[in-house]
Amino acid sequence: MAEGVGVLELVKAGGWPMIPLLLLSAVGLAIIVERFWALRRKAVLPPGLGQEVRAWAARGKLDPAHIESLRGNSPLGALLAAALDVRNRPREEIRERVEDVGRHIAHRMERFLNALGTIAGAGPLLGLFGTVVGMIQMFLGVMDHGVGDVNQLAGGIGKALVCAAAGMVVAVPALIFHRYFRARIDGYIVDMEHEAIQLMDAIDPRARRASSALADAERPA
Repeated sequence: MAEGVGVLELVKAGGWPMIPLLLLSAVGLAIIVERFWALRRKAVLPPGLGQEVRAWAARGKLDPAHIESLRGNSPLGALLAAALDVRNRPREEIRERVEDVGRHIAHRMERFLNALGTIAGAGPLLGLFGTVVGMIQMFLGVMDHGVGDVNQLAGGIGKALVCAAAGMVVAVPALIFHRYFRARIDGYIVDMEHEAIQLMDAIDPRARRASSALADAERPA
């Protein structure tokens, strides 16, 4: 109970500038939880999906229903479906479609990350603002009533610094998770590009003929 009361007293000591800091912390926490759920690996890159789609292509099971089902499966599924939509076009056109759709998918995966970065940048500034407001109030009191008790003056300075500390507490986790999610998305994009290239090889007639010729050459006489 003492710890809870202590935290509540610190929040009260920070004054009204603590309100936006508390709101930022709540929004930041919500974004972190939501992104952790949305960016689970099995939700973005379902295991075995790329191999399954290549098997579809090899068997010719590429009817519109299969492709639409694939498109709604996951971000990887949407990327592979985009390649299958234009599978009968030249490889360069397929690559351009994959790159275009990939940019949109990356943008969707980065949802809310700009907000998280803003929280990481705004937290210390709001904390500094609260500290400045507290110091101004304290010095205005000194002008009206004199220095008085030195301990009371030190306590006033300590209370003014509460906002600065709160701003750092909000900003540091937001910055860490912002960079963590960016790195995770970059890794996913690399993996999805690899899966898309493998699918393009599977649906490219020239690649299939080259692979068949290589297998025939390696087959013992």
